[in-house]
Amino acid sequence: MRAKTAQDRQLLELIDPIAGSLGLEVVRVRLMSGSKRQRLQIMAERPSDHDISVEQCAKLSRAVSEVFDAADPIPGEYLLEVSSPGIDRPLTRPIDFDLFEGEEARLETDRMIEGRKRFKGVLAGYEDGNVLIDLEGEDDTALIPFDWLSDAKLVLTDALMKRGAAIRAARGEPEDDGLPEGAAEDATDTKTPSEDNA
Repeated sequence: MRAKTAQDRQLLELIDPIAGSLGLEVVRVRLMSGSKRQRLQIMAERPSDHDISVEQCAKLSRAVSEVFDAADPIPGEYLLEVSSPGIDRPLTRPIDFDLFEGEEARLETDRMIEGRKRFKGVLAGYEDGNVLIDLEGEDDTALIPFDWLSDAKLVLTDALMKRGAAIRAARGEPEDDGLPEGAAEDATDTKTPSEDNA
């Protein structure tokens, strides 16, 4: 789920080692088509605390731009956005479901499970290839195969916001750095020399 399409997966193969060289992990890569040009969105984080600074976003953006300028893996013009996963982050790796156990999440599968594809509940971890989730109104913990997930993300709750604030406070960071969570913290225009960088 870190990469959705075959092209996303090819791009991820290029981006993973670049991020790794900067001490970062890629949470998700998406190449999205737009009305004027494509948009390459990269979400990344430090493995130590699952966050990322504005400076690290900028470094990753520059490093990816250098490699992509040489390799030219995306035809045409595109906008590169590097950001944090945000508070209500996507859950793209098995480890995410253990890290955020006890938090509320929405899951979507690529096939029907007992008559539905969408699920909402409290995460109960990850085990033997399955996401464990306590669904609303059900007594038993549901097991959903990770490989069947098409989308998964945390639900923005007061508890989740308090958790984020507590982590930032523990690091001595301000509660709000002025940037919206999950928004592009560094966006670079690529292949458009006539325009200013965003």
